[in-house]
Amino acid sequence: MSTPAVVEKWERARIRHRHEHSPIQNVNEVHAERLSRSQRIADGLAKAMGSWPFIIIQSIALACWITLNVLAFMHRWDPYPFILLNLALSFQAAYAAPIIMMSQNRQAAKDRLMAEQHYVVNFKAEE
Repeated sequence: MSTPAVVEKWERARIRHRHEHSPIQNVNEVHAERLSRSQRIADGLAKAMGSWPFIIIQSIALACWITLNVLAFMHRWDPYPFILLNLALSFQAAYAAPIIMMSQNRQAAKDRLMAEQHYVVNFKAEE
């Protein structure tokens, strides 16, 4: 085979396999690079509040609060309907819900990036 024929064959093969799309990226790295400091804090809070250790610690704290207020003979800082406790839990829920929803919105954006990346991989495999 002569040299021009080999070059022409190689050029045809290279043109046939030309990629018109961006290279594959790590979606986790792309997502992490785009996060601001406040978004990282919100994600950390949402991750902590959605864990078993948080549920267990909060349950213990609530049980202690109620026990101390029921059994306290001298000073009950929050007597039985536990209005102060209800206020504290309402305050926590008022801030926790939006923080968790912001984190979920970012997770949805990350999932969209991942779906787009899967599309690119499937497109390359089909090609």
